[in-house]
Amino acid sequence: MDSPDTDWTDVRLHVVTGKGGTGKTTVAAALALALASGGRKVLLVEVEGRQGIAQIFDLPPLPYEERKIAVAPAGGDVYALAIDPEEAMLEYMEMFYGMRRAGRALTKMGVVDFATTVAPGFRDVLVTGKTTEAVRRRGRNGRRVYDAVVLDAPPTGRITRFLNVTQEVAGLAKVGPIKNHSDLVNGVVKSRETAVHFVTLLEEMPVQETLDGIAELRSAGLPPGGIFVNMVRESQLPQSALDTAVKGRFDPAELVLGLKAAGVADGAEATAMAEALAEEVVEHARRTELERVERESLAGAGLKGYELPLLADGVDLAGLYELAESMRTQGAA
Repeated sequence: MDSPDTDWTDVRLHVVTGKGGTGKTTVAAALALALASGGRKVLLVEVEGRQGIAQIFDLPPLPYEERKIAVAPAGGDVYALAIDPEEAMLEYMEMFYGMRRAGRALTKMGVVDFATTVAPGFRDVLVTGKTTEAVRRRGRNGRRVYDAVVLDAPPTGRITRFLNVTQEVAGLAKVGPIKNHSDLVNGVVKSRETAVHFVTLLEEMPVQETLDGIAELRSAGLPPGGIFVNMVRESQLPQSALDTAVKGRFDPAELVLGLKAAGVADGAEATAMAEALAEEVVEHARRTELERVERESLAGAGLKGYELPLLADGVDLAGLYELAESMRTQGAA
């Protein structure tokens, strides 16, 4: 099926990264649903061994195989794959050396774990290699098996090193299968088919980490995608009230009158309640002002931005579909 007309029409590999606590895995899962909508087939991949995808979709732990986990809005299927570096290593040995049986013996001896610990870049090559293979894979009809692949990637602080596989294996191999394999991975990761999306909150630390990550990515020649601002809360007050509260001129006397008129409270009770509400209004106004400043900082990165709502009932399957619809409405998928 042809790609939908979106901000990322030519992208087949969507890498999703973000600071811990920003909802990176949730956004990756919702993006997979959004991209699959309308009859497409999307693979959602995780590489950190946390079984985050299974938890979000309320499934048992995922095995090391591609498995259908959800039906997208208006048709379309989402498959998932939890990559196991050890199994990926065995596949690698079979593919390039015909040594899968020997690889299992090495696993029992702890050699595989030793190799990926001493050379962590090699582990990254294995998991990114498995992901990019899914991007390149074609069926018997010659068409791509997956319309898109979404990778729930490591956090922002490690994303450039994780994706920059050619540099990471430079000290491991100059020629041979490992070098050739990394070149294949690099060919996909640094192409127009890939976009690295950042997930953040409108808070100082995650915003700064996002900006630093984008700068690192660009320096390495890797393709930045969009910025997903997660858990956005809409202001419940008009801008004039927010401006007044930020300046510290909010008068709780108005609230006292309102509480009395509504019959909610009277006398000292109304005054106490109004003062408490006034503090909440000032706090809300200050937070809104800080969020405005962080939005401006993110806009300076020059990337497409998407704002996703804070889910009132928490993250469940219904919430994922809500986020997916928000993405589609904004043109992300």
